[in-house]
Amino acid sequence: MAIPPPPGPDQPPSPSPYPSYPGQPQQYPQGPYAPWPQGYSPYNRPTPVNGVAIASLVLGILCFLPALGLILGIVALVEIRKKGERGKGMAIAGSVLSAVGLALWALLLGTGGLSEAWDGFKDAAKENNSSFSLVKGDCFDSPDGSLEGFTYDVDKVPCAGEHDGEVFAAFKLPAGAYPGDDRVTEAADDKCYALEDQYAMDAWALPDEADVYYLTPTSQSWRLGDREVTCVFGSVDPYGTLTGSLRKDETTLDPDQLAYLKAAHVLNAAMDTAPDEEYVDDDLPGYRAWAGRVTDALDEQTRLLTEHRFDAAASPGVAAVVKDLRGARQEWAKAAEATDVDTFYDHYDAGSALLDADRTVAPRKALGLATTPPPYDLEGGSGGGAGDTGGAGGGDRIEA
Repeated sequence: MAIPPPPGPDQPPSPSPYPSYPGQPQQYPQGPYAPWPQGYSPYNRPTPVNGVAIASLVLGILCFLPALGLILGIVALVEIRKKGERGKGMAIAGSVLSAVGLALWALLLGTGGLSEAWDGFKDAAKENNSSFSLVKGDCFDSPDGSLEGFTYDVDKVPCAGEHDGEVFAAFKLPAGAYPGDDRVTEAADDKCYALEDQYAMDAWALPDEADVYYLTPTSQSWRLGDREVTCVFGSVDPYGTLTGSLRKDETTLDPDQLAYLKAAHVLNAAMDTAPDEEYVDDDLPGYRAWAGRVTDALDEQTRLLTEHRFDAAASPGVAAVVKDLRGARQEWAKAAEATDVDTFYDHYDAGSALLDADRTVAPRKALGLATTPPPYDLEGGSGGGAGDTGGAGGGDRIEA
């Protein structure tokens, strides 16, 4: 049994756990660092930064939820004091910036400035995502010269020169979820054609190449509040343009011209309600009802023309038109009562002859209106005559 030596300065050193050999010094483990006798790391570990202080500073800089940023700044200061963490400067800066932001928000709310700022944002979004802030009477060029497909920008140009499109109306679609491309196109097509005559009241003055197009919201601009459809005239020629304004309404017409065209539009509207069936034989009741509507329109047109006092130079021509309208009214009334197709055609032909376009050229010339009748096409909805029925056809979609 071995007895350990007594403690004291003469105690031999403890044997090394590492082997040694004669003539060689004592071996120690090799490594990048020498052994460290203490029970902690030889290098100081930095004190962690308080995460709440970081969050307070971020909210303070962004001025987003300033009340929360201020609260987080105060909480961070308390935690830093207790835990000895770093980030006191960030907590103070976040608290100060959040306090300033909170004061600004309170000021904006108290003065209505926040509401004005939001309205301004919405207006800017609308300008950039709807129909490019175009209003009735504006003319513009599209980037590629086309009014088909999608576009995100247009350039306003004077109407006197060449241009791709001319705005003649605008309206808003109902609020709610985006109805889809087809529904938007259908609504634009129906409404734009209905508004066409209010801007270009003299259909005879429309160039043959003029057609109706529209700028509509996209699903993206709809999410920003865009609900506006803008109706425009454009050229059916893919490489063509329009020149000069097509506007013929109360802003450009004299009282006599305006009275004459308003009366003519009464008959135009009735003529456009013809049955969908191409032949009278296929829908005699429908055509009789249509003839009844035309009869009523002729009565109203006659009343409007006789009540207005036209200039002496135009009065004789207008009187001749009124005489034709009264004769046509008798024939259309008989067509409305026809019991068979042949009788309907007899009165329809006689009434239509009295509404022939050539019979109105002289009074139109006296009134200073266009004197070249548009092509007549009953099924297509355009035409000309004593009622001056006429208009552009077709339609395509260009999206905002």
